[in-house]
Amino acid sequence: MSLRGCFVTGTDTEVGKTRVSAGLLHWLAQAGWRAAGYKPVAAGMERLDGRLVNEDVLLLQRSSSLPLTDHQVGPCQLEAACAPHIAAELERRVIDCDSLCRGAHELMRQADFLVVEGAGGLCVPLGADWDSSQLMVTLELPVVLVVGLRLGCINHALLTAEAIAARGLRLAGWVANTLDPGMPHLQRNIETLEHELRRRHQAPCLGVIPRLAHPDAAAVAAHFHAAALRSRFGLDQARLTD
Repeated sequence: MSLRGCFVTGTDTEVGKTRVSAGLLHWLAQAGWRAAGYKPVAAGMERLDGRLVNEDVLLLQRSSSLPLTDHQVGPCQLEAACAPHIAAELERRVIDCDSLCRGAHELMRQADFLVVEGAGGLCVPLGADWDSSQLMVTLELPVVLVVGLRLGCINHALLTAEAIAARGLRLAGWVANTLDPGMPHLQRNIETLEHELRRRHQAPCLGVIPRLAHPDAAAVAAHFHAAALRSRFGLDQARLTD
């Protein structure tokens, strides 16, 4: 069974991947699609409601339009808030690519569309000889790149886009997330990114997220470009039925 969905990666860690992923889940649910969030590897857990859970996993679980367990959304949750391969070493665990892929395919049996969020950036190591980009290649999902708008973002975005293309992955589009609203020439940076990512990779902007006081899933979803999302993911077609 092939997967239908997208893989959300970022130009760096802490650029808003989870907020964008939750926004995508909300947008899909509002459009009538059964959407499931999936965070294959998550590092950093805290005790909430009497259980240890990663906050990114919890947000994706709450934003999904299906009732899902913590484990279904986040099959590999690691306690230490550090690079995943280091967190796994501390717990004497091995992050297994095959099991992560099985988890995605199991979710696909319930959902119309998967929103898969990576850990950190594109090439974060997940073991001694493999990284997050290899998981992306195995899942064969189009990629959504979250660009954190701050000084240096143009270079980071273009380098990440080149790495995505080099792995034979399709860059479906990108989302600008405003990290520094006082960034000099903010709009000019967005325009440059729009021009260069279209010119080099035919990747449109899927949304520009301002700095939000309350960045919940609905607030983020309000800033997506609906026509671009529908076009890039074939969502103009009739919804799948049970």
